[in-house]
Amino acid sequence: MKVVVMGAGVIGVTTAYYLAKAGAEVTVLDRQPGPGLETSYANAGELSYGMTSPWAAPGVPTKALKWLFMKRRPLFIWPLISPRMWKWGAQMLMNCNDDAYAVNKSRMVRISNYSRDVLPDLIAETGIEYDGRAQGTLQLFRTEKQMKASKADQAILAEFDSPFEVLDPAGCIAVEPALAHVRDKFVGGLRLTADRTGDCRMFTMALAEKTAALGARFHYGQKIEMIRVEGDRVKGVRTDKLGLVTADAYVCALGSYAPNLLDPIDLRLPVYPVKGYSVTLPVTEDAGAPQSTIMDETHKVAITRLGDRIRVAGTAEIAGYSNRLGPNATATVRHVIGDLFPTGGDIERAEGWTGLRPMTPDGTPILGPTRYPNLFLNTGHGTLGWTMAAGSGRAVADLVLGKAPDISFEGLTAARYGI
Repeated sequence: MKVVVMGAGVIGVTTAYYLAKAGAEVTVLDRQPGPGLETSYANAGELSYGMTSPWAAPGVPTKALKWLFMKRRPLFIWPLISPRMWKWGAQMLMNCNDDAYAVNKSRMVRISNYSRDVLPDLIAETGIEYDGRAQGTLQLFRTEKQMKASKADQAILAEFDSPFEVLDPAGCIAVEPALAHVRDKFVGGLRLTADRTGDCRMFTMALAEKTAALGARFHYGQKIEMIRVEGDRVKGVRTDKLGLVTADAYVCALGSYAPNLLDPIDLRLPVYPVKGYSVTLPVTEDAGAPQSTIMDETHKVAITRLGDRIRVAGTAEIAGYSNRLGPNATATVRHVIGDLFPTGGDIERAEGWTGLRPMTPDGTPILGPTRYPNLFLNTGHGTLGWTMAAGSGRAVADLVLGKAPDISFEGLTAARYGI
């Protein structure tokens, strides 16, 4: 069976790997010169199984208004003249209630738990290195109000069988010793013990090599111009250099850019880009650096240890498809690393980055079949593409190959939007 995978980020590459492993003849197309060079390039590095939740949650509209007036705010909204942006925003607001949150979270956890279960097998069978650690995530609370509010999260974690620990300041310092230097800046934490960390781009590059060794062909520097449709089937994908590339089946794993290619064939996905920022800096003092991941609840910033580097990521900016990295764009993430780990890394040598997270209004990615029997989707993972990559890649690959996936696709497909 011949399969074309559109996109060589972590989602596309994991899908291609599972297809090639099962014996499919795989072609991967991407506009970048190599794998993992867009949203997969410098994300937070978290495999956030315990923090798998939709952004659309009860109380979020009120919080969002407060965030807009913070000095170092985690949210920016630029009011563009874009019907698509405002429609997406309205759909997201409609999901900010208890009933929708429960449904959406259960769907997301189904994918992330599956990813948690299959990733160790993938690592074992490939032997790839990606600066991985398995020391959990520490959600750090600066106020008693945040600590008390976490009880609702604890109930949900227990409901979905996600292991956690509630820690006082001494407990936080026990798992992250460098926090002893800033003990007066937090009141406690919630540690998600099943979470992992790792460099998503390193993983994607290494897995692309293993996938190519299985026979998959990667064609980089290819701008995908259109999907050719005849009747109810896809007949090929046209690129600017290769021309028409044909196969038996096609997988769209283009993240935020999927709607641009799918709109012309009347698949209008509610996926919208939400811009995020990060800086990566070298560790200068191990005793002053994080050992795993710390999530600063106040600023919504993640600080992750990746080998001899520290990755600091956060901020949600709704600004269309802008990839501009302005001079003050990383001010919030830089503040947080200096505030919590002042001696851990060299902020003067920090490398700034920005990427577009492909968000759906309900938080759940859009996976699986479309109205075209030979076209499949694997997109819309938002901030959790790295977390969900192995599970969604394997499940979608099984579906393409006509196998019964290990998880249900109920509520995960485009059909939930009437598409």
